[in-house]
Amino acid sequence: MSALTENYDAQGKAGALVSYPVASSTHIYKGALVCVNSSGYAVPGADTADYIFVGVAYEECNNSTGSDGDRRVRVLKTGSFLYAKDSSAQGDVGDIMYISDDQTVASSTTNSIPAGYVVEVPDSSHVRTRIDTQVK
Repeated sequence: MSALTENYDAQGKAGALVSYPVASSTHIYKGALVCVNSSGYAVPGADTADYIFVGVAYEECNNSTGSDGDRRVRVLKTGSFLYAKDSSAQGDVGDIMYISDDQTVASSTTNSIPAGYVVEVPDSSHVRTRIDTQVK
């Protein structure tokens, strides 16, 4: 391709809400941390090798009886969200959190899938995590 010589409609989309095809036999709940597996299909967040964090489920999507891609889930790619964390403390602010499961983050996990940075510690078992810099 050569450089533009006239105006071009790049068909831009706002990137805060993105739709992903869901893996077969998968149920993603609204508010879940969402990853894509090695085949590129959305799955509930988990500390699983080759998973890539893509955001937070905007809605529930039940593809438990479907094949890969039969259903799609919309995922939020920006913002801060409240998730469970064992033994959270004010000192966690600014720390990176990793996905433990679809509703839990941790300071360290086996596969180190980053979920975002702590921006608030409302109590001893939750952190508010800003995901913007970690979603792919």
